[in-house]
Amino acid sequence: MKIKFLGTAGARFVVAKQLRASGGTIVQTEKRTFIIDPGPGTLARLAKSRPKIDVMKTDGVILSHIHLDHSNDANIVIDAFTQGGLSPKGFLFTTKEALYGESRVILSYLTKFLNRIETFSHKEKITEGDFEITPFRHKHTAETYGLKIKSGGKTVSFVIDTLFFEDLKAYYEESDILIINCVRFEPKEGIMHLSAKDAEELIKAVKPKKAILTHFGMTMLRAKPFVVASEMSERTGIEVIAASDGMSLEI
Repeated sequence: MKIKFLGTAGARFVVAKQLRASGGTIVQTEKRTFIIDPGPGTLARLAKSRPKIDVMKTDGVILSHIHLDHSNDANIVIDAFTQGGLSPKGFLFTTKEALYGESRVILSYLTKFLNRIETFSHKEKITEGDFEITPFRHKHTAETYGLKIKSGGKTVSFVIDTLFFEDLKAYYEESDILIINCVRFEPKEGIMHLSAKDAEELIKAVKPKKAILTHFGMTMLRAKPFVVASEMSERTGIEVIAASDGMSLEI
């Protein structure tokens, strides 16, 4: 697998001010290319990527939940790679809320352009081409799922927005790479996002080969993510990296 972080912004203020880009994450397996959580600016980030990524060669979208920092560009990306319905293809894996809820974010006319649509259920695997996804229900303000993706004998897990709870440790065990949305530097009562302390506890329990922090809010930016990641590496004995906009990773 190859992974490219189009953006690393998390939470409303970093996204609104574009202190970090908010373009989601590209995953490439041998047979598929898809975008996880295409937030605001995804198309622009694809076009400006070096090397450039052709959105029309994308095979699908995976949308973890409806919040705009994750879903804003989902419709335009689907419209682009299906050429407005002239070339129906591809897949969408997402939540029931995103498709059918009162606050649904996927435009219904676009669904006819896709070859496959699946909605997530907790721990129910989805196989597409040469990869398999296991979704895990998180505790967040919208219906939200984290993702364990297996392809080519490797397992990469995306710990999407959530309140910390003990079951997360079991969900993401046996992950080669653990990618964590680390919005806050310190925990705050009532905020359903992971903090650096939560991320470190999860890394210690899961023991991945490598952990990557991303989706940063203001408090993480002030604390300097690369410093937080470096100190976390020393304490855990596991390589922890703070993602940057445009960073690529080959598994």
